[in-house]
Amino acid sequence: MKTVLLLVVTLQLALTAPRKIPYVPDVVFPPVPEDARLSSHQMQLLLDTNPDPEVQPGLFQGDMALTSEMYDFWRVGLRWDVMPERKWTNNTVPYVISPLYDTSDYVTIYNAILTINMLTCVKFVPWDGKAKDFLLIWPVKYPQGCWSYVGRFGGPQIVSLQPPDTKGPNCLGGEGRTIHELLHALGIFHEQSRADRDQYIDVKFENIIPEYRNNFNKQSLENTTYNFQYDYDSIMHYGQYFFSKARDQPTIIPKKQNVRLGQRKALSKTDCLKINDLYGCLNKSVYHNRKYRILCDSLGY
Repeated sequence: MKTVLLLVVTLQLALTAPRKIPYVPDVVFPPVPEDARLSSHQMQLLLDTNPDPEVQPGLFQGDMALTSEMYDFWRVGLRWDVMPERKWTNNTVPYVISPLYDTSDYVTIYNAILTINMLTCVKFVPWDGKAKDFLLIWPVKYPQGCWSYVGRFGGPQIVSLQPPDTKGPNCLGGEGRTIHELLHALGIFHEQSRADRDQYIDVKFENIIPEYRNNFNKQSLENTTYNFQYDYDSIMHYGQYFFSKARDQPTIIPKKQNVRLGQRKALSKTDCLKINDLYGCLNKSVYHNRKYRILCDSLGY
């Protein structure tokens, strides 16, 4: 089955690859809000104590590229009435997967895209060479790691997915981290930044590297509404030791017993519903509401 899938992907690459892929430099400078910019010393400290590839880029909350303007409004969460330009037009996201990836890594990324396409009415489609706004899924060398812009940024925008190396799988040990970054690109924030998070988790600020405590800021309750309960299992939730001073000092502790904090395996049921709700998939008709709720309930992690 794996061999067949590799052949299918290789054929698709030959048939759908755009004729001219935009140039992507090895070193890029994604926007970082003024309050979240790090010195070289702070970056080294982060790398020494937090090996997770979602933390290593050193962007806002680790892996989110935001302008200072977006940072000023980030607590509004996912409200298209405030930032309508961040929503992908017609629920369609054109993309290019870098030819620099090995075929097996391409398959990992492609499977993540297929998952979102199957479970939601959002459709990732190969870039036709004409669409102005599209994703460049790329193994950026600096900043390395897994990171993405939040929502539609305009023009070609990078989703950085570092491939495996001698130290480990990095962003492509499975589909989960790709899905995580693609959800950022759709406009979804981290789960633990919800305004109501203190009802569900305790943030141990004393265990967080001081320079990164602003990564644990909450969204504004006044400007944010939630249609779904807090999701410990969300693919968008921080792990228990993100930005910790030491690997044995948790930065987040769940108030509910016997739950895990975040995972990078698959869309949770709530993640799936959240995307469908955000992009209006549940409001198309009674049929669509039932269809996507059944899909999310049956196939969500």
